[in-house]
Order: sequence, then structure tokens, then C-alpha cells
Amino acid sequence: MNRATIALVSSAGLIALGTLSLQEAWGAIDANTIVFLLSMMVINAYLSYAGFFNLALSYLLRLTRSPLGLLVILTWGTGLLSAFFLNDTLALVSTPLTVQLGRSLKLNPVPYLLAIAGATNIGSLATLSGNPQNILVGSFSGIGYLTFTQALAPVAVIGLVLQIGWLYLLYPEVRSLQPCPVLELSRLRLHRALLLKTSIVTGCLLTGFVMGLPLAESAFFAAAVLLITRRIKPQRILKEVDWSLLVMFSGLFILTRCVKSLHIVDFFAAWVANSSGLLAVTAIMSNLISNVPTVMLLQSFIPRDATQSWLLLAAGSTLAGNLTLFGSVANLIMVEAAASQGYSLSFWQHLRFGMPFTLVMLGITYGILKAV
Repeated sequence: MNRATIALVSSAGLIALGTLSLQEAWGAIDANTIVFLLSMMVINAYLSYAGFFNLALSYLLRLTRSPLGLLVILTWGTGLLSAFFLNDTLALVSTPLTVQLGRSLKLNPVPYLLAIAGATNIGSLATLSGNPQNILVGSFSGIGYLTFTQALAPVAVIGLVLQIGWLYLLYPEVRSLQPCPVLELSRLRLHRALLLKTSIVTGCLLTGFVMGLPLAESAFFAAAVLLITRRIKPQRILKEVDWSLLVMFSGLFILTRCVKSLHIVDFFAAWVANSSGLLAVTAIMSNLISNVPTVMLLQSFIPRDATQSWLLLAAGSTLAGNLTLFGSVANLIMVEAAASQGYSLSFWQHLRFGMPFTLVMLGITYGILKAV
């Protein structure tokens, strides 16, 4: 059983036991969150098929040919893209490109794989649309897109800068500023008309987010506009939607409603009431049960108007993704994609990078958000 089936079977069991009715279970599912996540997956799928992500990363990689320059470009490029699009997609797209880069330039790919894994997590912290747990926080708290970004974008920027410095210290081979041989990347496959349409729709959507338009409704309308096309079969797009994640979210909404009604995790309330306790519990639980279930479990203890606590929950659950290799889905996607290309990244290699870096970032985040 995977996470989705565990959530689904558990929900069915609770309904069978009479803990709540089927109607109550359906009512427990937050429609805004599911619609927003589904819509962003559709938009990401169109951007990926159009060639947007590969085009953006390939363009950035042509700006420099030195090992250090490539580290900086990969970190900032994937971090920036992850801020506006779901980080899992960026991990899936950027990993083969990074492996190809290492082969072409005869460079050790490990520091560059760590760079994109860390940057996708850190960059996604900057906006509500960056990752699934941020989408949840936005839905539960009602925090505006711009307000969220103003609070956590500085944390993301600091994190990307520190990540470059930490990898610079860990891997001497990335310190060189000497240009490598001429870089030859494989030819890009672009659907130019689809790329133009998707870029315009996505640009309008992000503008709407900044203007304060409703997130779920705006994303839903943008996805609907993209689905009206003759250039790509709809089943190809729908195949890219992570239905397992949507099922898991739905099951977790039901489980959270039951947990709240049965008062079986009320001991967390004392920890969550304290800012440092909330950040610590969030980071630890995110590595034990993953970040999305952690947000679902802890949200019931946070008042809707406690903006600082919501920001700490979002930051803790996202930054904890870099603590261990199993801390985020983006990490696992990167490892699997790298393995399919013939490169392996071990748990200990990631831990050597991730643990000290994450602990420092959690401390910095706590100081910044307490000062807000």
C-alpha cells in the first residue's frame, strides 16, 4: 500500500465503524484545496509538454560554462521556477538535464543533483503555489498570495544563497571558475503555438494571484482555458495529473476530521501553541510522516487568524524536506530520475548536505518570522 491507498482504506474503515457518515466525510474534503491542486497540475502538464521548463533551464545553462557558475545557475533557476510552479514537476524535469550536463562536461553530478533537490524545496517556499503544503496553508488560513510571498520570499532567497555556499564548502570540485568544454545539450522539442498560449495563460494567472483574485477559482479557469485545444490530446494531460496525491489529500481531510472529533492528538496543542515548539514538531513530523500529512494534522490546532503560526507551519514543513532524503517527494523524484540515468545518490550523501543546512535554515526562519 502507498500513501494514497492507506489514506483511502483508513477513511473507508472509519466510515464503516460509524465514526462519521459518508456525507460528513464528503463534507470534510476541502474543495478549494483539491480544485487548486488539480488545476495547477493541469497547468504544469501543459507547460511541460510545451517545453517551457526545458527551454528555461537550457537558456540559463548557456549563460555560463564554469563549474561554480553552473551551480549558481542551477540553484537560482530551479529555485525561481519552483516558486511559481509545483516543485515536484521541476525535480522531474531538471534531473535528466542535470545528469546530461554532468556527462557532457565530465563533472561529478552529485553536488548539482543536491543543488536542484535543495533549490526546488527552498524556492517553493516563496509562494502559495510552490508546493502542496503551501496550498493547504493558504486554504486553511486565508492568507493572501502577496502577503505570503512578502513574508517567506526573503527566507527562500537567504536559503538559496546559503545552499550555494554550503555546497561550495562540501565539494571542492565546484569551486572552479574555469570554463568547461563547449556545452552541447540535446535538441529541445518545443510546441511553439502551445508554448505561447500556455505562457500567456500562466502569466495572466500569476498576475491574478498578485492582484488578490481567489486562488482556486483563478487556477480552475486557467486550466479550463488550456484544456480547450486541438494541439494535444486531453488524455495525455490527464495522465500527468497525480491522481494518487489528490486521493491522499481527500483521505487525509477525512482522517483529520476524525482525529479532531476524537481528540486523540490533543497533546500536540501545547507544542503548537509555542512558536519554537510548532517549528520543531513540524520539522520532525514532516520527516516521519511527510509534510502534507503533518500540515493536515497540525492545522486543527492553529486559529485561522494566527498568521505567524501558519507561516511557521508552511516554512517548517517545506524546509524539513531538505533534512533527509525522505523529507520530500521532490527528493525521491530526483533520486529515482537520476537512478534511471545511471547515477546514484545515497541517503548519507544527502544527509551530509541536508541536516546541517536545514537546522541552520530553521533557526534563521524562526528569527525572521518572530521579527515580523
